[in-house]
Amino acid sequence: MLDWDDVRYFLAVARDGSVRAAAERLRVNHSTVSRRVAQLEQRLGARMFEKLPTGYRLTHTGEEILEFAQEMETSLNRLETRVFGRDRGVNGSLRVTLAPLLAAHLLMPDIAAFGRLHPGLEIELLSIDDPVNLTNREADVAIRVVYDRNTLPANLHGLEGPELAGAVYVSRALLSSPRSEGADQIRWIVRSSHGVPEWASSGEIEVADGLFKTTDAFAQIEAVRQGVGITTLPCFVGDADPLLARVPGSETHLYGRLWLLTQGETRETKRVRLFTKFASRRLAEHGPILAGRLV
Repeated sequence: MLDWDDVRYFLAVARDGSVRAAAERLRVNHSTVSRRVAQLEQRLGARMFEKLPTGYRLTHTGEEILEFAQEMETSLNRLETRVFGRDRGVNGSLRVTLAPLLAAHLLMPDIAAFGRLHPGLEIELLSIDDPVNLTNREADVAIRVVYDRNTLPANLHGLEGPELAGAVYVSRALLSSPRSEGADQIRWIVRSSHGVPEWASSGEIEVADGLFKTTDAFAQIEAVRQGVGITTLPCFVGDADPLLARVPGSETHLYGRLWLLTQGETRETKRVRLFTKFASRRLAEHGPILAGRLV
């Protein structure tokens, strides 16, 4: 009988292309991933990966197994959703705070799905960049980027999520245009309260002096789409936008990890426990795009 954990590790390597990347996403030692994959190969009597200088590539047998493994994963997700759906007696309010880009560009479908599972809940999203005080019960759950877990207040309960990375982006149209056409007009696009981050590089694109400033992230994104210049964005925003591309020669930057934070007795309530478990699983599924590994 197959062990689902072995299959889960196989899926992670197949998706990430390396044992090390899969280990980072699953938050285990890379030797654990190798051992689990080897166990699955031994059970099935087949080699599933070719080890290349650039990473791991599925063999023909591995590609066939991948299809069945994905079906197993889908079935387990459906089972979990059905179990969640039975518990429709959960009532009351649930206040969740997270950054506007996370809400609008990634997690809104997931939060909507949770709301459909629990129609008795009144969900309130505090979609703001500024931190909300959980101790004062301004929110029940916070989804925050944390660079150093030691900076988390002792009174908060944290559930660690995936890494969050950023990169420098430009419009594909501007990138493909001859560099002599309007090159002196290409500027850094920044939020009004921020400058160009120290880690950001213009790579192979020459930019003009002076900045193009916007007051919010959504105007910032539209400005880079329209070819005003280059800007830094979370990878889950920039990589998913068909109008944008990473600036050649630039590097990604690790902002930190996403954490699900709760406080005191609030975290013991059923509605909060259900949401954090649901959101934790969905964040893990979004791990590759959050970490900028899908390019």
